[in-house]
Amino acid sequence: MKKLFLGILVTLLIGLAACSGDDSSSANGDGESGNGDKENYTLKFGMQPTTSQNEYKAAEVLADYVKKESDGQLTVDIYPDAQLGDDREMLEQVQNDKMDITLAETGRFGIWVPRAELLSLPYMVDDFDHLKRIIYDTEYGQNLHKELEEDYNWKVMGVAYNGTRQTTSNRKIESLDDMEGLKLRVPEADTLLDYAEYTGAAPTPMAFSEVYTALQTNAVDGEENPLSTIDAQKFYEVQDYLAMTNHVVNDNSYVVSAEMYESLPEDLQTILKDGIDKAVEKHTEMFTQEEEELVSKFKEEGMTVTEPDLEPFREAVSEAYPEYTKDIEGDADKYLEQIKDARE
Repeated sequence: MKKLFLGILVTLLIGLAACSGDDSSSANGDGESGNGDKENYTLKFGMQPTTSQNEYKAAEVLADYVKKESDGQLTVDIYPDAQLGDDREMLEQVQNDKMDITLAETGRFGIWVPRAELLSLPYMVDDFDHLKRIIYDTEYGQNLHKELEEDYNWKVMGVAYNGTRQTTSNRKIESLDDMEGLKLRVPEADTLLDYAEYTGAAPTPMAFSEVYTALQTNAVDGEENPLSTIDAQKFYEVQDYLAMTNHVVNDNSYVVSAEMYESLPEDLQTILKDGIDKAVEKHTEMFTQEEEELVSKFKEEGMTVTEPDLEPFREAVSEAYPEYTKDIEGDADKYLEQIKDARE
């Protein structure tokens, strides 16, 4: 009887041990098994924009697509409003495989790979089509993405348009000469400080929260930002003129953990890639349409919109470029030539 009891007990214990084994896994270690023998994967997508902004709406396109196409096997959880840190902190989390996806402008990678900052220099890039040719068709762009993936775990799976920086002021800007002495509020960023200085303006850094009042009281004469920011902050209420200076083309890279991506089954890799393609398309479409509508809105609000000849602006600001190229590893002049040749 004792032998029979012991035999039953051993059988039960073996069965229990088999049931308690951990068979869950995911791209970031938080997944569960499901869909038969298939594993479910949940990706963390961190970003600074809020839920009302275009970036978040584009991320929703990605999340909806991958969930539907994978029958729920692959899901994307979005963390907006810098819940998981600022853009640099989130890039570092992706680098360390603690986050799966984030957004970053190409120039932001210049902290780690100095030549990336070239694309943030004023008048280095003409428009978004030019930027895409630089990134995808030149040796400079292709090798940059390769280095980011191989050395930093950043797989750039898409590049979206994120608006172009323009200049507002309390006086009309029709030529480079009109910039002379203009007290222009700019952020504490070398590239934008140089935009002001080399065009003849007086660069005036100040906290973003102070800009509206400074414009209202004429403590500064103007500011520069993408049209969406000018609209959101209602700068059109305290500025009479908008000059389409097009001095910096902003992009947003969809940056994915290369380690996470490689851990996905091949079918889910394809679904994720297709989902990001759709998000990038929506992202770019929203910003492009928004800018067209905002120019009309600002005119209706009473602003005068000018389109100065930008070649003198470009020539003036190019004098600042050597300060940025001197610290770049490799042939900086070759990179500049490739960027120039990517113009149509």
